[in-house]
Amino acid sequence: MTSRQNPPESAVPHGAPPDGLPQNRLSWWLDHLIVGIGKAASWLWLAVLAVVLANVFSRFVMAEGSIALEELSWHLFGAAMMLTLAYAVVRDDHVRVDVLHEKFSPRTKAMIDLLGIVFLALPIIYLMVDSLISYTWTAYIYDERSQAPSGLPHRFIFKGVLALAMTLVMIALFSRALRCSTLLFRFPRPLPTRGDGKGDRNDDRPAP
Repeated sequence: MTSRQNPPESAVPHGAPPDGLPQNRLSWWLDHLIVGIGKAASWLWLAVLAVVLANVFSRFVMAEGSIALEELSWHLFGAAMMLTLAYAVVRDDHVRVDVLHEKFSPRTKAMIDLLGIVFLALPIIYLMVDSLISYTWTAYIYDERSQAPSGLPHRFIFKGVLALAMTLVMIALFSRALRCSTLLFRFPRPLPTRGDGKGDRNDDRPAP
C-alpha cells in the first residue's frame, strides 16, 4: 500500500534518468508533468508524417500543390520539437559543450548546474517567455495569417506554442535546480527511494 505522504507509484516519471540527483516532492511532480506532456507531444511526429505524405501525394500525384499543407507541416514540426525540449531537460539529454563536466564529482556537477540554471538559464528563458507572450498577443489582436493567399490563418496558435514550450522548459529547469539543491543542501528534503542496488528502473520510485 502506498503511503499518502508519497506520490503514487503509478505516476512515476519513468522518463527521468538515473543521473544521481535525488528527487524531492515538488520536483517529482514537476518531472512527472513534463514527462507526460513530452510523451503526449511525441505523437505530433505522426501528424507531421501524415501531413508531409499528404502534401507529397497532392503535389506529385494530383498535381495540385497545397501551400496550407506545406505550412501545416512546418508548424507541426516546430510544435513537436519545441514541446519536447522540456522532456530533454528532465532526461538530461540536451547537448553539453563542457567536455570536463563528466569528469566532475556529482556534487560539483550539481553546483555547476544550480548556478547555471539560477543565474543564467532561468532569467534568459523568463525574458523569452515574456517576449513570446507579447508576440502571441499581438498576433491574436491583429489576426495574423500567412502572407501566402492560400496559407494558414490564426498564426497566434503556433506563436502560443512557442511561449508554452519555453514555459515548460523553465519548469523543467526549476525542477532540476530543486534536485540539485536537494543533493547539495538536503533542501527540499529528498524522497525516500527503494531498490535492490542493481540499478533497476524502479530505483527512483518513492518508497511505499
